[in-house]
Amino acid sequence: MVLRDFLWSLQNLLGSWLNVLDVLLVAGIFFLILQLVRGTRAATLLRGIAVALLLLWSLSFLLNLRAFSWLLSRTLTAFSIALPVIFQEELRRWFDRLGRSLPLIGRQAVPPDEREELISNIADAVRFMSRRRHGALIVMERETGLQEYIESGVQLDARTTSELLQTIFFPNTALHDGAVIIRGNRIVAAACTLPISTARHLPDRTMGLRHRASLGISEVSDAVAIVVSEETGRISVVVGGRFIRGIDAERLAMIMGEYIRQREAPRRFSSLLQQLRRAA
Repeated sequence: MVLRDFLWSLQNLLGSWLNVLDVLLVAGIFFLILQLVRGTRAATLLRGIAVALLLLWSLSFLLNLRAFSWLLSRTLTAFSIALPVIFQEELRRWFDRLGRSLPLIGRQAVPPDEREELISNIADAVRFMSRRRHGALIVMERETGLQEYIESGVQLDARTTSELLQTIFFPNTALHDGAVIIRGNRIVAAACTLPISTARHLPDRTMGLRHRASLGISEVSDAVAIVVSEETGRISVVVGGRFIRGIDAERLAMIMGEYIRQREAPRRFSSLLQQLRRAA
């Protein structure tokens, strides 16, 4: 009898802990979703969806509309399938950020000695092109792979040098129109086609297609894009959908040094959550 009571108490205790864990998991998921969408377009959409569902449910419950309740339950099932389609862009960015937080196998960082040489070569080429107002778009691949954009251009697989970059972007040459993509310390392709940003407003009305392309690639990846304006010779760096404008070659070298330094250990959960929110 005592053993039976003990087993019954143990079962209830385990059941209560599982129930608490179940509630905490559900609450944690909702909290994570709210933190991810806060301050983004997805938050506005979710707010509108929640208000609409609350109004419909209240109407159905208070007036006891059985047929309407049946229709609403069937609609919610279909709507749950449509949610990934509605938020496909946000989901893609969140999962992309999550994947970057995990260590990648087979992707090597640029060695310190070669990194300094790479930065010096790019800064020297950009300084030359800026003075002569030769338009240029240089994209440096980081964690997010850019193979689909590399395949749209001319394959080179050449060591990055200042002279080669200047030659590629010299006006009226065959490869000057498009982007150069650098992986590690090598130019893998030139004349690449990049996604064009759909942003309605740019920081400057004089910004053209190169700037929109640099903004577009920064919106879909963590790449660092360097733009030299053909009209003004102004140097800009675009990372994460944000422009760093009006810089010189020396400051460009400092910025590149920060973005292509040795990859650090995976960040903590709070830092990852902050990155996911910024990606949305």
